[in-house]
Amino acid sequence: MTKPNAPSALRNQNAILEVISDEFQDCKAVLEIGSGTGQHAIFFASQMSWLTWQTSDLVANHHGINAWLEDADLDNVKAPLVLDVEESLQTDDRFDAVFSANTAHIMSIAVVEKMFSTAGRCLIGGGRFCLYGPFNQNGEFTSDSNREFDANLRSQDPAMGIRDLEILDGFAETSGLHRTSLYAMPANNMISIWSKN
Repeated sequence: MTKPNAPSALRNQNAILEVISDEFQDCKAVLEIGSGTGQHAIFFASQMSWLTWQTSDLVANHHGINAWLEDADLDNVKAPLVLDVEESLQTDDRFDAVFSANTAHIMSIAVVEKMFSTAGRCLIGGGRFCLYGPFNQNGEFTSDSNREFDANLRSQDPAMGIRDLEILDGFAETSGLHRTSLYAMPANNMISIWSKN
């Protein structure tokens, strides 16, 4: 199988791992929303052997994810679930962590809200939702490069764009979550962690 390749996944994986290996140290089962190429799933599962990593994405991306899974042959990463965030996730499984990277700014804001709802439903009590990407704070861009990135996204699709953390906090609250940590990351990105009440 031909494997898709996202250069950004290679650039950010070590920095993300440094945060989530600590945040997920007591976790056993992680759901990744929007596994994309599958590269993050393989890398993180290989580095955190104590947990099971459940991939998920639109059916169109399953071929690429499965190609990475087949080559890696890891016992602790699972074949992708079908997940269109606009629809309900078809699983009765519960997870003690949910992870998503570089998704909120390419979804419409209504779909971002549904992603938080999905995370809230899938998490056990005390579980955490980890979201990586660029965010605004207090309605302001955190860098000129993020302002330019936002303009580029909106020129492609007006529904896309960098999201305000305060709006995400509101979605989290509605979904039974509250923000517990915020980490500054390279290239003007962040990791925000919300925990289930």
